[in-house]
Amino acid sequence: MPFIDSKVTVAMTQEQKDAVKSELGKAITTLNKTESFLMVGIEDAYDLYMGGKKLDKGAYVSVSLFGSASSDAYNQMTGKICDIYERVLGIPGQSVYVTYQGIRDWGWNGQNF
Repeated sequence: MPFIDSKVTVAMTQEQKDAVKSELGKAITTLNKTESFLMVGIEDAYDLYMGGKKLDKGAYVSVSLFGSASSDAYNQMTGKICDIYERVLGIPGQSVYVTYQGIRDWGWNGQNF
């Protein structure tokens, strides 16, 4: 069960949110997961600062993954995430920051996987 949580500086339309969600659903296969269990959170119009300066266009994307993936898979996923946020939201790749957390215990529906 992966969770991709995004905080972006730009205000998003519902159409853009749906597009990001759909594109992330396709990209998650890079980490050997499927969209059927993917949870996506999006917080737009969020203030982000880097190096003491407010980013006009920027994104912080946190990917939590039940289990883990290889460094190569994470690298490929970062490329896809940067591409999605640039194409859909106009946020340049150099302003998209991505982190990954492997989760050992993940609960759902009254029990853990």
